[in-house]
Amino acid sequence: MNRTMITGSAALALSALLAADGLAAQPRKTTRPARVATKPGAAPRVAPVLQPRAIALLQEMSRRLAAARTIQFTAVTTYESPSLLGPALAYTTTSEVFLQRPDELAVITSADGPASEFYYDGKTMMAFAPAENLVAVAAAPPTIDAALEAAYREHATYFPFTDFIVADPYRDMAEGLRHAFEIGQSRVVGGTTTDMVAIADDRMFAQLWIGADDKLPRRMRAVYLDDPSRLWHQVDFSDWKLDGRISAGAFTSARAAKAQRIPFARPEPPRPVAQPARGKARKR
Repeated sequence: MNRTMITGSAALALSALLAADGLAAQPRKTTRPARVATKPGAAPRVAPVLQPRAIALLQEMSRRLAAARTIQFTAVTTYESPSLLGPALAYTTTSEVFLQRPDELAVITSADGPASEFYYDGKTMMAFAPAENLVAVAAAPPTIDAALEAAYREHATYFPFTDFIVADPYRDMAEGLRHAFEIGQSRVVGGTTTDMVAIADDRMFAQLWIGADDKLPRRMRAVYLDDPSRLWHQVDFSDWKLDGRISAGAFTSARAAKAQRIPFARPEPPRPVAQPARGKARKR
């Protein structure tokens, strides 16, 4: 839940599109936990609260997702970025996600930016930019969880819905969890009735909307507490299909395999160009 959303291979258009670490927002109606005394002028601190009902909702969602052998869904990610005028700009991407446990994953991303495709087949991972015809290929571990971890640690590639496609979503969300409380129900999000839950750790505050009947996530919205701009990140989920049939060809791409290869490396800032000292003539 605490990972920073970055993407690999700066030259690859995939980098801009795997963007925006999902999770959640401020509650509108809730019983506020008791406050802990703080120094004057400091941000208020709140005593840890883990409400049993909120934990149960997270666990029910996790069990539903973990039990599925195949998963398909659409994720629409909206994330904010600073503007020169002050107020943040919002960017949006759409990802079609296909997963088959334990070792196959495909994420096809489009809309509001360059398209990107990510494929994992239990042995290799490929990040493909179709417009540029560039592909980065790397060896991968034998499970989805390990591959996602390797993609993040080694290549700075992260999906904002990662916490929902790992083998045990609750375990990922519960790591370092300090607050979890129920907010109420919504009949607006996702075209169905959802239970709203707020969660927080030392770095992030998040709100989740979970289907009251099917226990599937419909939205998550988050802000990082150490971000001075307090930019919001949101993912909306739709078109859920659990345990449906997925074509074997969904987890690879012949076109990507033939594309021009580039390193599957972490994006690094450009090195400054050395400038000659003032007052000294350049050597010819």
